[in-house]
Amino acid sequence: MIGTISGKIRHKETNSLIVDVNGVGYKVFVPLETTLDASAGQAISLWTYLAVKENALDLYGFKDKENLDLFELLIGISGIGPKTALGILNVATPEMLRQAVAEEETSYLTRVSGIGKKNAEKIVLELRDKLVTTSADKGMNMRAEGDALEALVSLGYSERDARDALKKISKEIENTSERVKQALKLLSEKNGR
Repeated sequence: MIGTISGKIRHKETNSLIVDVNGVGYKVFVPLETTLDASAGQAISLWTYLAVKENALDLYGFKDKENLDLFELLIGISGIGPKTALGILNVATPEMLRQAVAEEETSYLTRVSGIGKKNAEKIVLELRDKLVTTSADKGMNMRAEGDALEALVSLGYSERDARDALKKISKEIENTSERVKQALKLLSEKNGR
């Protein structure tokens, strides 16, 4: 089993990196945030999970152990494969996911990650006792976060841009309308409006 990988980024794609380790290039599937932060020639070290399938060996990489642990919990749920788990981590931070599970907020999971209602319920049910909610997560209101996302999408922003903007807003701002206002500021700066 490959536990970590360290090397230089040779190439990046939307959902993967080619990491050169002593002349051997490993294709590592990573969260979108990791590819956005990556650039060719940059040194990188990732915690990894090797998914063994009948016709492939897929390597998944994460910048920290917390995301790897959460990924492993997600793929341990029947019906959630590595690609789906990575998709969930693309749109929900570990803190958001822990809080959604603690509050049994399945609507947040379905709205934010695009998974179905049954899988969202299964995630909440199976992770409820496995995830520890920290005091830093307590201030987050999943319903407000989901409502803010929905509002931004209804204003014409893509789900990805809306999610990225909401991730950057302080968790101390709990009011939905205030979160939307802050997100709109970030989105207008990004788009040069």
